[in-house]
Amino acid sequence: LMGMQAAIQQVMKSREILGISDPQTLAHVLTAGVQSSLNDPRLVISYEPSTLGTSQQASAFTNLTHKELLQQNIHHEVLEGDVGYLRLDDILGQEELSELGDFLVDQVWKQLLGTSALVLDLRHCTGGRVSGIPYVISYLHPGNTVLHVDTIYDRPSNTTTEIWTLPKVLGERYSADKDVVVLTSGRTGGVAEDIAYILKQMRRAIIVGERTEGGALDLQKLRIGQSNFFLTVPVSRSLGPLGGGGQTWEGSGVLPCVGTPAEHALEKALAILTLRRALPGVVLRLQEALRDYYTLMDRVPALLHHLASMDFSAVVSEEDLVTKLNAGLQTVSEDPRLLVRASAPREPSPGPEAGADDALAAAPEVPSSEAAREALVDSVFQVSVLPGKVGYLRFD
Repeated sequence: LMGMQAAIQQVMKSREILGISDPQTLAHVLTAGVQSSLNDPRLVISYEPSTLGTSQQASAFTNLTHKELLQQNIHHEVLEGDVGYLRLDDILGQEELSELGDFLVDQVWKQLLGTSALVLDLRHCTGGRVSGIPYVISYLHPGNTVLHVDTIYDRPSNTTTEIWTLPKVLGERYSADKDVVVLTSGRTGGVAEDIAYILKQMRRAIIVGERTEGGALDLQKLRIGQSNFFLTVPVSRSLGPLGGGGQTWEGSGVLPCVGTPAEHALEKALAILTLRRALPGVVLRLQEALRDYYTLMDRVPALLHHLASMDFSAVVSEEDLVTKLNAGLQTVSEDPRLLVRASAPREPSPGPEAGADDALAAAPEVPSSEAAREALVDSVFQVSVLPGKVGYLRFD
């Protein structure tokens, strides 16, 4: 702020800005100056001769029925693969949620509780009320503990508020054993960003989509003196107890775990969840293969224990899985020959005897015709007589 004050005084001394007669042009010039001096794109100066008071905007929800509020801000369904989908276009505050709680649990949450995984879509959510943060987080957090998820400083009141998960919620919480994916876009802002950031730092959700806006928890528009110029300014900020070094998403946005254009985020999320549903089966088959085939039998118990205790929470692709499995198996066994590869599905071999041996080693069949036999031999053996009458036989 000291640098900002010095910059304003310098501009006033030059008197160039005082010669701008068009108010809209003046607003753009002032905005550029403020943003460049403080490196904060959230600061905006605007000229609005017909701006309405904020009290009408703040009461936008008061005249809506429960059903209308649900239709405008919350969309839910169960997708293919038993995946729950919950889209929030606004984060309601404590006052609205206290009034609507039973209605939302009955009409929305109960239909999503039994699903195998949950997609929380925040791509269209540009803000909301800070008091709604603990409600969203708490339904995805186990109920046996309370967690300090954020600390928020409010400049006008000079107060600091800690945000904790709720010890009790209406209805049931979503099982901690089920995957959660949060979808984001470049428009995801404010409170929605804080929710995405908290869930990411808790390692409770996989963020898929675009880097978020990097906005603020509470932006206020303040009239400058008695003029028709207004300053939009962040008046509160997250101190971010989750994560390291006090860094937060404000100004920089929340970086997704898997980056993809917002319009493809849901499709990508469903592909990730399909992979993650297959993980237990992959691990089980790998354990069986090691137990039945690995020749260094004394190392098998340690390998099986390692596979059973591996954390796959960050696995979002086949490449991630292969890298993690190979690093773990080779470290535990001290055997670089142990190697997992990802490959396209093969067509099943015909006949009743196709099985594990067929999957491990597919030997070429001996053809019946003489010409085909000769072609097979030529492809497997290379024979010649070298200078000095030295026979050469190569097995491929």
